[in-house]
Amino acid sequence: MPGIIEVAMRAGVSTATVSRALSGKSSVSDATRERVLAAARDLGYVVSSNASGLATGRTKNVGVVIPFLTRWFYSTAIEGAETALLHRGYDLTLYNLGGGPDDRRSVFEHFLLRKRVDAVIAISLELTPDEVNRLLAMNTPIVGIGGPLPGVRTLSIDDVAVAKRATDYLLGLGHRSIAHIAGDQASERDFHLPTNRRVGFDAALSAAGIHPDPTLIVTADFTIEGGHNAALQLLTRSARPTAIFAASDEMAIGTILAARELGLRVPEDVSVIGIDDHELAAFFGLTTIAQYPAEQGRRAVEILMEELHPGGGGVGDLNIPLRVELIVRSSTAPPSNRG
Repeated sequence: MPGIIEVAMRAGVSTATVSRALSGKSSVSDATRERVLAAARDLGYVVSSNASGLATGRTKNVGVVIPFLTRWFYSTAIEGAETALLHRGYDLTLYNLGGGPDDRRSVFEHFLLRKRVDAVIAISLELTPDEVNRLLAMNTPIVGIGGPLPGVRTLSIDDVAVAKRATDYLLGLGHRSIAHIAGDQASERDFHLPTNRRVGFDAALSAAGIHPDPTLIVTADFTIEGGHNAALQLLTRSARPTAIFAASDEMAIGTILAARELGLRVPEDVSVIGIDDHELAAFFGLTTIAQYPAEQGRRAVEILMEELHPGGGGVGDLNIPLRVELIVRSSTAPPSNRG
């Protein structure tokens, strides 16, 4: 297979000029670019990101850093980012920090600072000022998904407002005994998502004149199993709630399964609402607040491309709010008269 040296010899230019011409750099004249392109076509040469990187300083590779790999939200956001990157000729390198602080330190102190990537997308990771400053000092653009990062363009939903909206929907149906399955302490580490959704839940109840009952709030780990176990605690109470708001769809699905296990009907005996619009949400008839993680991944790539290939339009807002949508399905209904 012909390489960049053969193309350079055929076109009568240096290998650096070939790299600049094939990467679209304006420093190459139109006549030279056409000569290089013709030589590449004649030889059947395919541009490699490594070769073009010699002249451009770019690897055509974006690093995506996540705290977990097995959760639906993260994998879906990654799929959205990967699709958008492939359409732009970029590769994606995934860094999973689920192994703990040593993995995180290794990624931020070694891999990302060796110029192996042109830019970084951090999904639901609250980067430290030192991590941000190290990357920016290397002229490595960063986009965050999940919450504000000082000095970094980010995409996020308003978790307080989203939780309030979900609870308000249950209140609007007539429910007054509403339980909440919140994220546990281990989920609190980045952007305080469990606390923010708890704040929104409490705010909705207080605005409706209902004092939040701490006995109707249990925590879980954002998994179906965790939601199932938490829901069993709530649904076996003598004063069973008429509705449950789970801080994620996976925990809401676990709640539906727990209700079925106990012989309860959803929504006749208990209404259930979640947040996410998980891929299984429609199958379970789950009412939810959709936050479109694939779209979040795609938009993060669009912002990175603006950073890598600026067109003079300015940086734009640092924190960009994301769209959410209430999707009503069969898991919610007005409370029934229990006699």
